[in-house]
Amino acid sequence: MRNFASSISNIFIALSTTSSALLRFLRTWMLPIGMVTGALSYFVYCAIPALDGTHAAAMSAISVIQPMLLFAMLFLTFCKVDFHDLRPRRWHVWNLLIQIACYALLSLLLILMPDIPLRPAIEAIMLCLICPTATAGAVVTGKLGGDVGGITTYTILINLAVAIVMPTFIPLTNPHPGLDFSTSFFMIMGKVFPLLICPFIAAQLIRILLPKVHAFCISVKDLAFYIWAVALTLAIAVSVRSLVNSSASTWCLIGIAVGSLASCVMQFALGRKVGRRYDHPISAGQSLGQKNTVFAIWAGYTFYDPVSCIAGGFYSIWHNTWNSIQLARHDKNFR
Repeated sequence: MRNFASSISNIFIALSTTSSALLRFLRTWMLPIGMVTGALSYFVYCAIPALDGTHAAAMSAISVIQPMLLFAMLFLTFCKVDFHDLRPRRWHVWNLLIQIACYALLSLLLILMPDIPLRPAIEAIMLCLICPTATAGAVVTGKLGGDVGGITTYTILINLAVAIVMPTFIPLTNPHPGLDFSTSFFMIMGKVFPLLICPFIAAQLIRILLPKVHAFCISVKDLAFYIWAVALTLAIAVSVRSLVNSSASTWCLIGIAVGSLASCVMQFALGRKVGRRYDHPISAGQSLGQKNTVFAIWAGYTFYDPVSCIAGGFYSIWHNTWNSIQLARHDKNFR
């Protein structure tokens, strides 16, 4: 009887150990798992003939579900941010200058050489450079031990800057009837700010009016990260869809893929270099390197050659791959 009880106890210990190891594995590699799941889900979904008539409905559902997930993720993240932490940092200035200057220089190139070869690839790189910081940037920064208040402040600043800088250059590089500065400005503001400001206001109201609910939201560990993993799965599926259905030439796609990768590597490197000068390499690196690729896709087909929007799909793969590596390293160091 004693041997039987000992065997049962050993089984439970083994199951508990296996479960803990599995949870640790999932937590460490959640992002690559989400990316692979998103890509495979798209191909499996498209391979089922019985679901052919549901494609439009599925895209409509994703267009509603994804903003809801992002809102919830940002709300939980902003619950942990004190309003007094939202103040400008010195590294904000350098990051803003890098993004604006790079975008302005490439815009000037298109103005001087409007018929330059592989123009969609250059426009794609411009989108990768000027694109605002991802709304999930604060989540990753928090997981890596960075300054969440700093990246939240920068996210607000760069969205304001983009809303001013892009409408300034778009009429010069890609003139469209009826798309003047004011029209472009309000289109961009309407796209980026409701999803950014509303969760912040809701989090601050909960902090003041419902402190017990606020305390509960703070106590739920890593929930925002897991919500982001689900949102990432959907984003990768949509990105794969845009890549598969693209009519661009092979060379153009290669140019966009290489250009988006180069801009991703450059921005993470420059951001960390700037951040090291002010003891905030993680926050500055994520602020400059992690992008709102949904905005890049929207801006591509709204203001530029529609082919350029593919850059958002490629960049989503690149920056999330790097985030996965960073989180795995961080988890290993603090295990």
